[in-house]
Amino acid sequence: RSMAKSKLIYWFDELGQQDSEVVGKKCANLGELTQAGFPVPQGFALALKAYDTFLTDSGVGEKIRQYFSTFKADPNNPNDLPKYTEASQFVRGVVDSTPVPAEMAKSIARHYEELCQRTSIKNVAVATRSAGPMSHPGQYESYLSISGLPAVLAHIVKVWSSTFNERSLVARALKGLPLEYDPIGVAVLQMVDAEAAGILFTANPRNARVDEYVINASRGLGEAIVSGAMTPDEYVLSRYSMRVKKRTLGTKDVRTVTVLSHEDQEVGTRTEAMPQELRDTHTLTDEQASAIGELGKRVMEHYGGLPQDLEWAIADGKTYLLQTRGITGVDFTWDEDIDA
Repeated sequence: RSMAKSKLIYWFDELGQQDSEVVGKKCANLGELTQAGFPVPQGFALALKAYDTFLTDSGVGEKIRQYFSTFKADPNNPNDLPKYTEASQFVRGVVDSTPVPAEMAKSIARHYEELCQRTSIKNVAVATRSAGPMSHPGQYESYLSISGLPAVLAHIVKVWSSTFNERSLVARALKGLPLEYDPIGVAVLQMVDAEAAGILFTANPRNARVDEYVINASRGLGEAIVSGAMTPDEYVLSRYSMRVKKRTLGTKDVRTVTVLSHEDQEVGTRTEAMPQELRDTHTLTDEQASAIGELGKRVMEHYGGLPQDLEWAIADGKTYLLQTRGITGVDFTWDEDIDA
């Protein structure tokens, strides 16, 4: 098994959930969903080994080790936190300015070119997302609407560099882990220019009920919801009928949209005020909410009935799954009355 998984880059359809040690959890789950025939954007994954290769072959790993060999700070002492900020700025500066080693860059270029062919889009816009072997939601950074090979290479490096952001350094220090090393995988997936997006929980994390699904939804890309920048619409569904039991209008005061430059090249995103008429209306019809629920139900069944936390997006009338993970930190009540 380990022999077969020694590459630096994998297409999603070469991966399954058992590969989280190889490519990180997010990539392994995207592979699992792809193989099972779920609607996932096309893309590829850089293995944790690619992170290692980058650090070793570029020599930047040695520089980071030297820097941290003399670094002293106590993560439990608030007065020492500025030292972590300083360390983060220094190390990220070093990493961000280091190009991807030539051999690996060639391999990434081949995969990106093939992705452009598979999608029939020249310089296809992608998202580069971090994938740790363990879940660290929100700890590392993702970059959206990256177009063209130079930008893709630069943003893969930025994802690697985000393992040295201040939050991650402090988290490692508190656990007594080495500061200079925390390998992650990178998912490079076709950007879904979403008209609406959000999160689906296939059990209610707020009241721990397994007979309810909860959808958070807003217009534009899902980033504004995931980052907590706004209050989305909420839909509560019955898990049996998939009917909407309750809908709550969010304030939805902002939305995240992709930015088009003069050459129709997508170059990143911006957050802007949500037009008033869109704030005052629900993002999803009940039919759309039920359909998203059905999709989540199939994913949960695929994962053996484990409640899932899914990210979804709708573009051109099609619903895509951008990631899934088991819901953590909630003790769900499997009530005797509930026909689970």
